Amino acid sequence: MSDRTQVFTPTPTPAPSALLAEARTLLPGIVAVRRAIHRTPEVGLHLPRTQQTVLRALEGLGLSVSVGRGLSSVVAVLEGASPGRTVLLRADMDALPQQEDTGLPFASQVPGVMHACGHDTHTAMLAGAARLLATRRHRLAGRVVFMFQPGEELAGGAEVMIEEGVLAPAGGPPVDGAFALHITARHAAGTVHLRPGPQFAAADVMRVTVHGRAGHAAAPHKVLDPVPVACEIVQALQTMVTRTVGVFDPAVVTVTSVTAGRACNVVPETAELYGTYRTLSEASRRSVRDGILRVAHGVAAAHGTTAEVELIDGYPALHNDPAFTALAHRAATTVTGPGKVHESPHPTMGGEDFSYVLQRVPGAMAFLGACPPDRTPESAPDNHSNHVVYQEDAMAVGTAVYCAVAETFLAGDGTGAS
Repeated sequence: MSDRTQVFTPTPTPAPSALLAEARTLLPGIVAVRRAIHRTPEVGLHLPRTQQTVLRALEGLGLSVSVGRGLSSVVAVLEGASPGRTVLLRADMDALPQQEDTGLPFASQVPGVMHACGHDTHTAMLAGAARLLATRRHRLAGRVVFMFQPGEELAGGAEVMIEEGVLAPAGGPPVDGAFALHITARHAAGTVHLRPGPQFAAADVMRVTVHGRAGHAAAPHKVLDPVPVACEIVQALQTMVTRTVGVFDPAVVTVTSVTAGRACNVVPETAELYGTYRTLSEASRRSVRDGILRVAHGVAAAHGTTAEVELIDGYPALHNDPAFTALAHRAATTVTGPGKVHESPHPTMGGEDFSYVLQRVPGAMAFLGACPPDRTPESAPDNHSNHVVYQEDAMAVGTAVYCAVAETFLAGDGTGAS
């Protein structure tokens, strides 16, 4: 076993903030929760083992705890010492359907399932934040809602939890602001990165089926071959993006699967393209949708075939509220000290269903750097890699940042809304 497996190596910095110092005392328990979840990952909306781990982690904290009806969610509410606003802190809990190849001693014990996007760390940090804030409830005016969400990976768990009332839990007042963290090995451990405006893209799905006429491969002139038509559509879609979408409001169209036929001597009747398109604004989203339809139908018609196009809406783009982002930047800086909280230079074209929360409540999502000590951010395997590893010491920073944002918001330092 290499030194890469020894990722829990606390290295205190001089004069940490009180929150960070307290979070570091909780780090062994936070790591234990993370590793328990990592060993037994679950996919989708129904995560019974993960839910039970969270419930055990919240025991004895004096929180009002409820579980979901249509999914394995957990919602916990911490009441402060006096009335005030309500802030929501969110962590996602689900894993990905891929085999783990990290070699970690606490690697997944479930074949073909892995926490490759760090949701196990999000969950453990939020449980740690609940424990830490519970000891500081005498400081709080208002309440904190802890949202433990299944089904971020394509299942839309946030939307289900909203339907079940997470934005006004237990019949109480509605949430006034919301915050979430997303870990990444592509930033230095213990750093925080966020930006106002678009942070994640809308992630939509396209499926194009070209209908031709099957026949013998020896006589392609007597058939309508859908394969070269499908290939031409792939190329035309790339040109469409570069010539119809502005570079300052970007879009990405990616064909990830092309399937057609099975025999070498048969021209198939159909060819299918499958992929995704990602945009940062509703204007570019509409433009790309229209372009896909126009290109697919037009290219198919030019060759005497027809195209059937299915466009499936995914998560909307995630936009960080500018005022709340500024508040979160200040709060995170009180935890990390100067020079470790950065404005992200550009959005990511990945999707994130916390966008459903931020469509209704002003808030922000930030990235937490957790590059392992034997890697550089440029060389570290990224999220969704079967080799991704995180520096667990960074979870103390994440836990403290969750708490600092909540305390700052409830203290009225900035409105949290633009």
